[in-house]
Amino acid sequence: MNGAKMNRRTAIKTSAVASASALVISQKFLAAQESAPPFGQEFSRLELLTTGEWWKRPGNNGKPAPKGRKGAPPSMNVPREEVVAFAMYTHQAGVLKLSAQLFPLKPGEKREARLEFKRNGKWQEVAKTEVHYPGWDAHFRIEKWDNSKDVNYRVCHGQKAKFEGVVRRDPSDKDEIVVANLSCNSSRTTGPRAEIVDNLKHHNPDLLFFGGDQHYRHTEHTTGWIEFGLQYRDIIRDRPTICIPDDHDVGHGNVWGESGKRSQIRGDADGGYKYPVKYVNQVQRQQTSSLPDPVDPDPVDRGIGVYFTRLTVGGVDFAILEDRKFKSGPAGKIPKMGPRPDHINDPKYDPNKIDLPGLELLGPRQEKFLEDWSADWTDAEMKGVLSQTAFCGAVHMHGGPNSRLLADLDCNGWPQTPSRRALKLIRRAWAVHLCGDQHLAVTVKHGIDEHGDGPYGFTGPALINTIYGRWWHPLDEKAGPNPVPNSPLPWTGDFKDGLGNKISMLAYANPENRADEKKRADGYGIARFNKKMRKITFECWPRFCDVTQGDKVQYLGWPIEVDQDANDGREVVGWLPELRFDKGVNPVVQVIEEATGEVLYTARAKGNRFKPRVYSSGKHTIKVGLQKPDAKIIRGVVVAKIKKEAGELKVIL
Repeated sequence: MNGAKMNRRTAIKTSAVASASALVISQKFLAAQESAPPFGQEFSRLELLTTGEWWKRPGNNGKPAPKGRKGAPPSMNVPREEVVAFAMYTHQAGVLKLSAQLFPLKPGEKREARLEFKRNGKWQEVAKTEVHYPGWDAHFRIEKWDNSKDVNYRVCHGQKAKFEGVVRRDPSDKDEIVVANLSCNSSRTTGPRAEIVDNLKHHNPDLLFFGGDQHYRHTEHTTGWIEFGLQYRDIIRDRPTICIPDDHDVGHGNVWGESGKRSQIRGDADGGYKYPVKYVNQVQRQQTSSLPDPVDPDPVDRGIGVYFTRLTVGGVDFAILEDRKFKSGPAGKIPKMGPRPDHINDPKYDPNKIDLPGLELLGPRQEKFLEDWSADWTDAEMKGVLSQTAFCGAVHMHGGPNSRLLADLDCNGWPQTPSRRALKLIRRAWAVHLCGDQHLAVTVKHGIDEHGDGPYGFTGPALINTIYGRWWHPLDEKAGPNPVPNSPLPWTGDFKDGLGNKISMLAYANPENRADEKKRADGYGIARFNKKMRKITFECWPRFCDVTQGDKVQYLGWPIEVDQDANDGREVVGWLPELRFDKGVNPVVQVIEEATGEVLYTARAKGNRFKPRVYSSGKHTIKVGLQKPDAKIIRGVVVAKIKKEAGELKVIL
């Protein structure tokens, strides 16, 4: 400044000019960064509708987008007061996590979202956060959350854009916790989902579980994700929501994650992900950031993140799994026995010969998680497991009503040995399994060693079933042994799937005519966890039904009610003394077979008595505690073959 002395006024003026200059540089830099393909030239067509000069793309610029096979997506160029598309949340152990999805922002618009709560009749800002690019998502974390009362929230951008909802209190006082089981939302059918949302509002679930395939726009996840959010936001906005991505969400027809490696072949059956790590992580960030923190957060290969975790709602504790991320791919490991590596049509094939050592399903980390989770009953009275797909292949026809397939290696029935390990861990907690993916609603009872000795599994129907049809249709068109008494369905009972896994088919909802949207078996599932009775009820509702008419409009074979302890269906050999507790209600009881060291089960007692059943005649160990079985250990407990002769044992905690 030519040696002139700088006074305060001059300093402020100079500082302001410098800041303005920096802002200009920053905006130019940002524009330059966003003009380039965010995932590199090799994947330059990823996220075209929401990156670069996205507002100039067909469909966003006022000109109609070509419809194509999947239907035209909604325009991303919305009025600026509508920029906040939707939000979802969970709260667990005093932490609220809320994710907001924005439409793409334009140059010069602030890359910041704000979270406000309504308290004492006034909106109060509680947090600000970055809007990510690419993806346009924003995430909030609020510590010391009080889950005992409803709180109105809104996510804001700029001066006008707002999205409002309610963070519900935890329904711990309810006898019955209602979970909606939702998946496979075809992008070929565009537009609102009013008939589904209206029916869901009538059911008023305490928890929404979207198990994957939220959309099928493989290279345009943000567009498909926003489309999904617009379709379901009026039910998502005011209740906890679990959302986990499946294969189509990350741009695959099928995916075997194999701990994060890169897939090298068409169809990706060699295992791994075909799109870049940055894209996979973006998808996961957008869909799962509102979940409780991962229990084991270390990324897998190449830095792909993980999200498997747990969530307790109203006293029901859910393990949330990633059954794609660690699973082995079949190509290069087993002989090709069909039109593609994962489809088996060779009638001479032996299921045992594809159950090879070293193949993984959940992987050691998730198996360890399930082992720990099954023994930890903190604030829980019942348990359930949530994942993308079923632990069996309960399907005969694939793609068309006459396209029979012997075995499908995309399902979690393969590899068989780790699948059985997973079922044993689920059984250990007396938990049911909820999933989707298969485009065919079924309720089965798994068999591990024998028919019926494992837990129940409920695969919900596809929300919109226009992508790929599947059918349950035994070759001989006969019921199996032990069919469901008085079932309106002809093919229930005990069967083996194409992989040799034992299943008892309780109900299935085959598409009648996939050309008719009223007959293609669209819909959703409901699971009711009755804590008072310790029962679970599975319901299966057609897309266009009127749920106010009651059970008569459900798919044939539903509802199905099961006892919680029936998730362990092993043959009872004897009984341990009845436990009588001196104080404390509903303690946690764990039973261990001493000869093998196997934990048979861990469950919360109902009241001050518990009658342990066992499956061998040797001595057993009993562990008891209030939240975990860690307060009292009783070893060498003798088995009585007759229940009334087992006696009783007073337990002082």
